[in-house]
Amino acid sequence: MKNQLQNYFPMIRTQKEILEEIREKPELWSQYRGWKEAYRQEYLEICSGVRGIKMLYDPFFKAIMNPDTRPERLNDFLSEVLGRKVKILKVLPNESGRIAAESSLLVMDIVVQFEDGSIANVEVQKIGYGFPGERSACYSADLLLRQYKRVREELGDTFAYRNIRRVYTIVLFEKSRGDFHRFSEEAAIHRFRQKSDTGLELDLLQEYTFICLDIFRSIIQNKDRKEWSRLDKWLIFLCEDDPEMILELCQDNPDFQRIYKEFYQICRNGERMMEMFSEELEIMDRNTVKLMIDELEEELADTRKKLKEEIADIKKEAEADLAAEKRETEIEKRRADAAEKENERLRKELERLRELNK
Repeated sequence: MKNQLQNYFPMIRTQKEILEEIREKPELWSQYRGWKEAYRQEYLEICSGVRGIKMLYDPFFKAIMNPDTRPERLNDFLSEVLGRKVKILKVLPNESGRIAAESSLLVMDIVVQFEDGSIANVEVQKIGYGFPGERSACYSADLLLRQYKRVREELGDTFAYRNIRRVYTIVLFEKSRGDFHRFSEEAAIHRFRQKSDTGLELDLLQEYTFICLDIFRSIIQNKDRKEWSRLDKWLIFLCEDDPEMILELCQDNPDFQRIYKEFYQICRNGERMMEMFSEELEIMDRNTVKLMIDELEEELADTRKKLKEEIADIKKEAEADLAAEKRETEIEKRRADAAEKENERLRKELERLRELNK
């Protein structure tokens, strides 16, 4: 019996057909047998359409979103993210990957230059803990400095700072930092730029966009398909592996349907698909231990923060209780003083009456 995606994309093969092809080629069979059982099952489910494919991972993304061969797709996505029409002029070598990858779980990293000379860095982080705002600022500054050196060398004596163009840093988090969640579970996209406290406008060139895909997935589940924006559709395409969501996306969106069709054509090429999947497994294996460490560090940091907040709350309550107790004591003292004064007044009044009665 065909699954949902097989009904929509008839080129998708069954798991039996995929396994038969692998067994017929000793190199592929050996490679397949070398994977963990969970990875074998995942591969078969992706290629047979039992589950969809998340397009975020580097090998799959580059296969169908390569800015060198398919610039129109990345142009459309970045135009939606940035809120203005952009067109990629060329892909730049990412000489500063060390800064972005250092102590982080970098899944994908692309640097492109637009026709107007501005630069955008697009990257996907497995978890946001290793890529805080400070690191984003350093990476953006590094890209800006690279542009400055390149433009100054190209223009020589005619160089002026107005020749430097804007730098965009766009980070997609599969698992976003706790501060994003604490801020709001209803906001998945956050845009930053430098602003004056007086309202004075100066072009300081650096802008940032952080996209929390885990929060987005929660939001989009409760959003009617008719309300999906173009950016919503791109984010669904990049992060969703639910077949039902993929089919909903393909309805009335022939461009996304074509991309999925292209991917499932790749799935029919067993050698290429296994090579891409193996590359992704290498990235996953390289990051697994680090992911666990970073998650534990994030959990520890959250626990420490919560403990600190709880201690502060207890201290406030104790101080409030002490203040209340002091207030009660003061009230009782005032009452006692008032009673004593009244008693003294009555005693004197009684003595006065006795004197009059003599």
